Amino acid sequence: MLALKNSVIDLHHSEKKTLVGFFSLYITLCIVILIFISFVYYKFQKDLMLSQKRIDLQNYSNEFIIELKQLHINFDKNRVYPRDTRFKTAIYDSDKQLIFSTLKSSSVQLDNIVYTSNKTIHFIKEPESYYLGARYVILEIEDNETWLDDIEQEIIIFTSIGLVIMLFIGYWLLQLFIKPMRDAMHLLDRFIKDTTHELNTPISAIVANIEMIDTSHLDDKLARKIRRIDIGAKTVSNIYQDLTYLTLNHQIMSQNENLDVGEILYQRVEYFSTLANVKHIEFKMDVQENIILLIDIKKLSKLIDNLISNAIKYNKINGTIDIILKDKHLSIFDSGKGIKKEQLALLYDRYSRFDKTVGGFGIGLNIVSMICKEYYLEIDISSEVNIGTKVDVKWK
Repeated sequence: MLALKNSVIDLHHSEKKTLVGFFSLYITLCIVILIFISFVYYKFQKDLMLSQKRIDLQNYSNEFIIELKQLHINFDKNRVYPRDTRFKTAIYDSDKQLIFSTLKSSSVQLDNIVYTSNKTIHFIKEPESYYLGARYVILEIEDNETWLDDIEQEIIIFTSIGLVIMLFIGYWLLQLFIKPMRDAMHLLDRFIKDTTHELNTPISAIVANIEMIDTSHLDDKLARKIRRIDIGAKTVSNIYQDLTYLTLNHQIMSQNENLDVGEILYQRVEYFSTLANVKHIEFKMDVQENIILLIDIKKLSKLIDNLISNAIKYNKINGTIDIILKDKHLSIFDSGKGIKKEQLALLYDRYSRFDKTVGGFGIGLNIVSMICKEYYLEIDISSEVNIGTKVDVKWK
């Protein structure tokens, strides 16, 4: 099972959910099958036991009917009801009314031939002649239930062995089920690693050179071209940083320090201002000073970048982004498209995308979730379609 755990751990939430559902259904079906087989086996063994007891009870009933006949013939001389230490008896008339009984049980099932009840076995016999008016003769013997103990042990052993075998079969099936998904995930991760490696040098060069250009001395036409290049470069740079974080996260050592969250917010808003201006989006800042958080600066920047990037990406033209920072609480609200309620639970899944009209890999919020978990930050996303989305990040 350790190998199964190692296989599953590499898969993100949606794949894990699918596998858990498959394995749960498989285990449930196995248990149902084993219970059904056990029940059938129990019924078979019980019927077999009753068949064996029926032979003895048939002989007992014949003996009792002979004694009942003798009592019927000599009723004037001897009125003592026949008794036997091996069994107890009762007789009923044709209207199913009790004539006489030595049974422990007060109720009998005259429509059955042989059955068990309250640790006793009852056998019903209809004599050829109604001696003493008896149409039904009932015999009762003790059921010590030793056969039941044996069956319980056999069922426990059988179900245990069967369950172990089925678990091994389920493990094998699950391995086959996991393999294509795991291969696809590894192929995608390898592609991302190769892509980020190739993008590193050109992106760094483009961003560095654009930042060195002083657009104040350029004519408007050329300045607009430079801004478009700046927008494209920053978009690609943000995607590159996301992919790098995703593929190298476990290899990056965190260098935590006390950071002024408000200061970082203003820096990242300034960084994304060019992208926001394209859609005429207005930032509304309500930032309290001296809000300190112990965190790695790159990871805090990456968390804020992805939240602001999404707020711009899914916003409307002439929209707004409200950024509120108060005591250990960061809130970012956009006036964008919003998200359906049934999609909110899947927002943090890697590669999840619900709006194909905008670009991206669907990894931004997955990275945000990873950073929040690392630093024990509470994140909550609420949204209404055509009204907007609000992200709250809290810490202690």
